[in-house]
Amino acid sequence: MDRKTRITVALVAAPVVMVTTTAAAFLLTGAHRRLGATSDEVGATLLGDDILPAADLQNDHATTIAAPPSAVWPWIAQLGQDKAGFYSFEVLENAIGSDVQGVDRIVPEWQHPQVGDPFPLAPDVALRVAVVDPPHTFVASSVGGTAPSEMGFDFTWAFHLSPTPDGAGTRLHVRERYRTSGRAAHLATEATSIASAIMTARMLQQIRRLATASA
Repeated sequence: MDRKTRITVALVAAPVVMVTTTAAAFLLTGAHRRLGATSDEVGATLLGDDILPAADLQNDHATTIAAPPSAVWPWIAQLGQDKAGFYSFEVLENAIGSDVQGVDRIVPEWQHPQVGDPFPLAPDVALRVAVVDPPHTFVASSVGGTAPSEMGFDFTWAFHLSPTPDGAGTRLHVRERYRTSGRAAHLATEATSIASAIMTARMLQQIRRLATASA
């Protein structure tokens, strides 16, 4: 192998090695389960946790937004594949068939989610809206939804908004809880939680940008 080929192979392999190493580090340390969340936030019992009391996996992600909960809530209220999307990497979402056409504005007719409403993740996969408590809590759950049974787990996706101590900002805390059906499903869900952490980090970044600008 000549020098040019070795350099080419190294350049191609470097991102793969980096991603693989990062994923392995996440799995070994569990860092992907609590990106941005404090120990108190991870340990807190939150509205919606009782939907899956026997959950065996939990991921907590959080960020601080320089806008009050009332300014952040409208962006949460219109989440969903058939509405504003998920403020994440749409190219990746659509690559797996989600058919997301996200928006970066508040749409008035999407501001009134109700308990029992479908919450689509893709055209043929939907959770169910389980909790709506504006401007504090929004929870969607696979329990009662149309998520495929072969997923191997039940799932809740919760968004909790609380004012910062000075009252001017918002602490946005996203919690995922899983009740898996066995060891294989548990391991698979743990692995896919890494991708979920990356997508959620992007979502929090975008909501923070949009809410701050609108406020």
